[in-house]
Amino acid sequence: MDLYAYFPAQGPARYAPNKGNCTMSKGAVGTLGLLWRGDPASRRSVSREQSRLHGVFEALDALGIETVPILYADEIVDEIRKELLSLDGVIVWVNPVQDGQDRSRLDPLLRDAAAQGIWVSTHPDVILKMGTKEVLVTTKDFSWGTDTHLYRSPAELARELPLHLVAGPRVLKQHRGNGGQGVWRIERGRDDRVQVLHAESGSIEECLSFEEMVGRCAPYFVAPGLMVDQPFQERLSEGMIRCYVSQDEVVGFGHQLVRALMPTPLPGSPPEAYTPGPRIMYGATEPGFAALRTRMEFEWIPKLQRRLDIARDELPVIWDADFLYGQRDERGEDTYVLCEINVSCVFPFPDPALEKLARTALVSLQRHRHSSLEKG
Repeated sequence: MDLYAYFPAQGPARYAPNKGNCTMSKGAVGTLGLLWRGDPASRRSVSREQSRLHGVFEALDALGIETVPILYADEIVDEIRKELLSLDGVIVWVNPVQDGQDRSRLDPLLRDAAAQGIWVSTHPDVILKMGTKEVLVTTKDFSWGTDTHLYRSPAELARELPLHLVAGPRVLKQHRGNGGQGVWRIERGRDDRVQVLHAESGSIEECLSFEEMVGRCAPYFVAPGLMVDQPFQERLSEGMIRCYVSQDEVVGFGHQLVRALMPTPLPGSPPEAYTPGPRIMYGATEPGFAALRTRMEFEWIPKLQRRLDIARDELPVIWDADFLYGQRDERGEDTYVLCEINVSCVFPFPDPALEKLARTALVSLQRHRHSSLEKG
């Protein structure tokens, strides 16, 4: 069923529902909440049409799923709990760390809702398996992996990182984060000093003593914190490839020329030298990423499921894997190095992925309701 016609316009509404193909009435297959963080003062006036998820609402509505916008804030967690328990399911878009806030109150709420029969995507336990930097160590033997190491304390970092810096610059990453927070490029300098660059926007290179660098990283080890490091990828200037996935099916790609961890531009450089390029979105069948799609669907995702013990139905309705170009192989073909998996708050994503996201949610809701009836 061709539910959506795609229009490559640049305006906010890129899809038009073909409602003549939809035979189910609104709410026929369940009620689904779409949850994101916001100001509780605007909770009662939140507009689906004006939210960034308006396309998701439209795609779900067109399949007969009744949708409810849920504006989350820690201070109204009890009110949110009551709302969640009135639904059949919820899809969540909340970053692990943002503006000084984390998910320490949200995740227990979602676990409680799931325990009481609500379908949750993505379940916090699945996030901890695949959506933290530890997955880079867990899967470093995959063909997307590199010489990756894990540190569970500042003492381990101080003792072991210098040994790895001998081979060249490394990238240190905190356990959970987004927007470049807690991600550092580090390489040996003169004497007992290191050259460091934080990936957060606006950062500049610094020369620190190694002890100073370890001190800066100390907050990342606050329980249940840890850090991992990987070799710096010399092809970073060629951009990052974001592979978007709905459960186990690739639904699109994004390619972006990044500035994070690149050398600080020289004085007088043009403005574009300081800012990342736009993320160019592509559909799942983009020829330039055909090899990456094949590896994801037929090798890496199945291996990831087995390694982390994640069933297909537990995989997020929308997630992404970020890759950098690795060294070319003996045939001159590109290889890809995984630098993180995002599952907590994947947005934006290619417009053609909307239909697959909605269908995945539909099937998941139906399966979950059937399973609940069997158990009941």
